[in-house]
Amino acid sequence: MYRAVIFDLGKVLVHFDFKRGYRALEGLCPYPAAEIPKRIASTRLVERFETGLVEPHDFVAQLSAMLELQVDYDHFCRIWSCIFTETLIPTELLAGLAARYRLLLLSNTNAIHFEMIRETYAPLLRHFHELILSYEVKAMKPHPAIFQKAIDAARCRPEECFYTDDIASYVDAARALGMDAVQFESAAQIERELTSRGIEWK
Repeated sequence: MYRAVIFDLGKVLVHFDFKRGYRALEGLCPYPAAEIPKRIASTRLVERFETGLVEPHDFVAQLSAMLELQVDYDHFCRIWSCIFTETLIPTELLAGLAARYRLLLLSNTNAIHFEMIRETYAPLLRHFHELILSYEVKAMKPHPAIFQKAIDAARCRPEECFYTDDIASYVDAARALGMDAVQFESAAQIERELTSRGIEWK
């Protein structure tokens, strides 16, 4: 018996493409779009931001210095958040699940991205009973601590939770704690997975 359904955010609920952001930054700094993620990755700045160890204004200041960016805070936030595009899960599915189960969102994200997500994708988020966000709980997937936060928020045993994520290693981490988890491919695939488990939403 299932009592909770847990969704990842990026590339599960909402599609994203970091290249959109890098292309937008390219014209505001001396580095080509292909070089930007390499310079960022070497510092672990994004990881520290997504675990809540760096505040938004400090993040923008540090990244601007790193990339020699000429941009103000608000403009940067708009660029940094332009990566998100179409929704991948129908709101009807979320509404149906929320009426029958604890519906949770479990995401590695940051304060800048999630402020935009709250505004732009409010019709999706309003169905969730609780949000477990890496920058708020100070832990990122695949660390067990963030999955334990989700289990606690689900108010049930791990085996009573169904979880989907697009990243295989995160699915494996959830399974290691006893959750029933599958890798996300499409909304149709998830509907089949739910149906096979007797999880209803209609």
